[in-house]
Amino acid sequence: MEQIIPKFSLFSLALCIINGELIFSGNTVHSNVEAPWPEVIDFNNTIYATCLVTRVPDLPPDQPEISGQVLFKQVFPNGTLQVIVNLRGMPAIDPQARAIHIHQYGDLSQGCVSAGPHYNPQGVDHPGHPGDMGNFVSKQGIIRQILKLSEARLFGGQSILGRAVVVHQKEDDLGMGSDEESKRSGNAGKRIAGCVIGISSPRLWQAGAELFREGVKKEGADESTR
Repeated sequence: MEQIIPKFSLFSLALCIINGELIFSGNTVHSNVEAPWPEVIDFNNTIYATCLVTRVPDLPPDQPEISGQVLFKQVFPNGTLQVIVNLRGMPAIDPQARAIHIHQYGDLSQGCVSAGPHYNPQGVDHPGHPGDMGNFVSKQGIIRQILKLSEARLFGGQSILGRAVVVHQKEDDLGMGSDEESKRSGNAGKRIAGCVIGISSPRLWQAGAELFREGVKKEGADESTR
């Protein structure tokens, strides 16, 4: 009897991952590389995310009306996470540095309190958490900055997608304080604005990058990358 061997094009191969294993035509092939998401394939091996920052409701009137956007970009599978911060609403003359962190839950049902603690999957002391973005000082009421986060990721089981970005009232002491709270949160004070991180198309990143460039030229904002 003639053996019939099915023919497949590269575009018709069906691959899926179950418990970290690639399954193809009934044979199991072990792989340490996670399967690329459809968005990654569509967007040139890159995934994008956005977070639309809004002020926490019922804050005291002396707290600023912070709003804006935090954008994320990472090349699959091992690229460094790039971040654009475009925020406004701080006082025109504002010497206060403000901490920005990624928190565990994308739950803003009770302001940012319900976002939980810093996202800390490895259980290490602050400032070693993946979402420790650092301190930011506004110029003319605006924070515009590009930075890189070496520990945070948009991919895999410890992805920051679906978690929350939180803007704090005060400066992060970077774990140098004398109390235990310093090692948990950096004593950064109240949570005054926040948002939930969600997957996006490249359009928002491109628009955010253009806004950043225009802002640097027009307002003399901080154009440093760190």
